[in-house]
Amino acid sequence: MFSKLITLAALVACTLGAPQKRLGVPLVGTAESQAVILAQEHNHDPSGAYNYRYETSNGISAQQTSYDGANSVGEYSYTGPDGVLYRVAYNADTYGFQPQGAHLPVEPPVPDHVLKGLEQIRANPPRDPEFNLAALDAQIARLRATLG
Repeated sequence: MFSKLITLAALVACTLGAPQKRLGVPLVGTAESQAVILAQEHNHDPSGAYNYRYETSNGISAQQTSYDGANSVGEYSYTGPDGVLYRVAYNADTYGFQPQGAHLPVEPPVPDHVLKGLEQIRANPPRDPEFNLAALDAQIARLRATLG
């Protein structure tokens, strides 16, 4: 059941991934409505493992592989209206759909006062036994990375 959900989520993401200026179905005569499948292959194993790949004439391609039917890796790409090829690689597992790609939104640089405040907490951590110093260190490192 979960593997079918992941597959469905990936197919929806591949189908809806490209930004499109339209309402409802593709307009007749557009490249999207006239696209044909250039390549398609898929394999399903009784154990739940599967892989698929397809490519269309309008520049959309996708592939996904799962060795256990519950966790998968894949990628999809398309050419946007700006002529740029967008490519997204992803993992889909029990933690959800985790896309990765250069064009995805990036976190803005952390404001100086936020980083300084966290560093002050790090220098004088609370005496609370539930305080997680490793989590604070990881957060500080992640935020420092936004500074470039």
